[in-house]
Amino acid sequence: MKLIEHFVNGKIIPGSSDKKGKVYNPATGEQESEVRLASKSDLNGAVEIAKKAFETWSIKPALQRARIIFKFKELIEKNSDELTKLIVSEHGKVYEDARGSLTRGLEVVEFACGIPHLLKGEFSENVGTNVDSWSIRQPLGVVAGITPFNFPAMVPMWMFPIAIACGNTFILKPSEKDPSCAIRLAELLSEAGLPEGVFNVINGDKEAVDAILENKDIKAVSFVGSTPIAKYIYENSAKNEKRVQALGGAKNHLVVMPDCDLDGAVNGLMGAAYGSAGERCMAQSVAVAVGDIGDQLVSRLSKKAEALKVGPGMDKASEMGPLVTKEHLEKVTSYVDLGVKEGAKLVVDGRGLKLQGYENGFYIGGCLFDHVNKDMRIYKEEIFGPVLSVVRVKTFEDAAKLINDHEYGNGVSIYTRDGDAGRTFASKIQVGMVGINVPIPVPMAFHSFGGWKRSLFGDSGMHGMEGIKFYTKLKTVTSRWPSGVRSNAEFVMPTMK
Repeated sequence: MKLIEHFVNGKIIPGSSDKKGKVYNPATGEQESEVRLASKSDLNGAVEIAKKAFETWSIKPALQRARIIFKFKELIEKNSDELTKLIVSEHGKVYEDARGSLTRGLEVVEFACGIPHLLKGEFSENVGTNVDSWSIRQPLGVVAGITPFNFPAMVPMWMFPIAIACGNTFILKPSEKDPSCAIRLAELLSEAGLPEGVFNVINGDKEAVDAILENKDIKAVSFVGSTPIAKYIYENSAKNEKRVQALGGAKNHLVVMPDCDLDGAVNGLMGAAYGSAGERCMAQSVAVAVGDIGDQLVSRLSKKAEALKVGPGMDKASEMGPLVTKEHLEKVTSYVDLGVKEGAKLVVDGRGLKLQGYENGFYIGGCLFDHVNKDMRIYKEEIFGPVLSVVRVKTFEDAAKLINDHEYGNGVSIYTRDGDAGRTFASKIQVGMVGINVPIPVPMAFHSFGGWKRSLFGDSGMHGMEGIKFYTKLKTVTSRWPSGVRSNAEFVMPTMK
């Protein structure tokens, strides 16, 4: 059976640990490979190599670093079909969705190509007599990314292109559920001319994560995953004096106003709730029906959910693929069971789906609940599967309060034709990313991605200028070049004259 190893110092290397994880094809349910899980010494060894590489990489002109990123961009485009198929084979999402996620990662690579401009500082002449002052941004050192299974290309590419363009060296710990894409990205970076040791991939489980958090030479950690783990990453990074951005869970709402384009709202909800089998932190898992729109909304949603084409990711007819593992399928199914017990009305039941020829695959059909209330666990908790809950409220104000009272604040959308409602919603809602007649409000690479409340630990979002600031330290220089006799010592707080 194929064994997936680590990528360190520009090449594939075996680790010292005998621990291995299983990697499945979710469409068939068959194990296709194993991945070696790193020990603490494996991680620390990679950090030593990255630390050494930082000495020369950090002093390369930003223009030279940008040229390598440009070449990497070309190689991503050239190898996009191969990368997309790797995502499909280990994650299970349909081909076009996988390709779209690769494109959203590529957009951050394109943003990082402009690093010479993005790293420009500020200069002030004559802040005092013959005194100038300027600011510069310098890299941190060795930084690390811990990324989730649901986006094996996109989320790492939201981190490392900016980090290495800024002059840092990088340790990536991808999900052990779908590690192959990360290894291929590392190979393409080497092909683009990235020096050995600048980008390294260490596969692992909690032992590798804890080793990252404890290693004093890792200066910053980026994380995307569930809220409990994000909080753990945040607390332990801070304890070990690291800069940290830790993106956690979500329970995203889409508000459907009575005046909206209902067909647009329904189509938006279908893609946002069931795309990628709901395994997105930006999935819309709650539809908030305002006023008397609820019956029409549920009627139209149910017809489309029942007709949803579920199948293997490489089948062009498939609109939704399988879940990532058998364990995750059981978890999502248990939430549907729970919703029924809690008294919600299960309008569309996707449980027990079996496909001819793929009987062992990790499939569930789209599920739709109506009459969900805020006290139910299926409303409160992140399910991370194709389960959409409809909550009915009387007014716009009720909808806003429902959302603002929730512990998560990742993404939210509203469908309306009323400009005042849209503007008020965007201003008053306590959520980090807002869509108005847009179902999945993921910002472009030159803006920044990040939620509020328990969806983000740390004060920095990802990519955009937030990413530049996160992966650099600010230094401000004040300079005078006096001539003649030096002035006498002054024992008061200096002021500029």
